[in-house]
Amino acid sequence: MNDRVYSGAPCLVRLFSTQHRRGHRMGRSFWFECPKCSYRAKVSGRADRGLTFFVQTILCRDCRQLYDAVTRLRVPAEINGLGSLARWRLVRSPAPGRSISSPPGFQSVLDRLPQTGVKRFRWLPFKIQCPVSALHRVRSWNDPDRCPKCGVYLEKSALPYRLWD
Repeated sequence: MNDRVYSGAPCLVRLFSTQHRRGHRMGRSFWFECPKCSYRAKVSGRADRGLTFFVQTILCRDCRQLYDAVTRLRVPAEINGLGSLARWRLVRSPAPGRSISSPPGFQSVLDRLPQTGVKRFRWLPFKIQCPVSALHRVRSWNDPDRCPKCGVYLEKSALPYRLWD
């Protein structure tokens, strides 16, 4: 069989199997839908990670919404190499395990361009918080769990909505 000719199904299998290569991990987002009230959310449904950041799906009790909150972010080790992260000014270096400031939004981290020419990185930890307001009450949400609107268990789509790194 010629390895260069692929039908649609093997390509799809190869696409989903790339996450299992050693050293290459991709995060996944799924559609979750409530069968009772039709609430829908595109979230990971648990703690997940890509190459440059970690997320945890959270339930905001005030917004009554599910969000993927960034919990760790890979940034250049040197302070002057932060580039687009310069708005997170580091007044002093935080103690290990402490959060620096409010976390960036999931979509903004997903849209970042890859860092090139940087040899040393470090991980910035963040506490989980609502992307709408830091004052909102939140908790971790892991599949299977209840709908934030009506309390019925949400149904997860079979295939990932999106693969991200």
